[in-house]
Amino acid sequence: MGALNIPDSGVVYLDTAPIIYTVERHADYESLLLPLWTALDAESIQVITSELTLLETLVKPLSDGNQSLVADYEKLLTETRIRMQPVSLTILKAAARIRATAKLKTPDAIHAATALSVNCAQFITNDNSFTKLGSLPVTVLKDII
Repeated sequence: MGALNIPDSGVVYLDTAPIIYTVERHADYESLLLPLWTALDAESIQVITSELTLLETLVKPLSDGNQSLVADYEKLLTETRIRMQPVSLTILKAAARIRATAKLKTPDAIHAATALSVNCAQFITNDNSFTKLGSLPVTVLKDII
């Protein structure tokens, strides 16, 4: 297994998958993501995601009636140093341009537009489709393992 290299400073943007892997303690990715959480605790980086992540993470636990998991996601996303960026009109317009040119799915285009709006130093995901955007510094977790 490789190692996740986190920038010394700046903004690290998280797509939804790393949030899921952390909360649900995914066997393949939990330890891989430890450097991220260590850097956040040390306050050397900022970790940002979109408000869309809250929606994406809650669907399955709500569907399953798993209130404990709902609470775990809400706690991580609203009561820690992770900052959620609003899905604003500016983000939606940028996402539409990304969707039109890079052919990303709507949620992915919103994540990409949000990450670009905060000038992230790293975009952590497990979705190779984000690599279509040369302007986004993408790290795909499955490529590290």
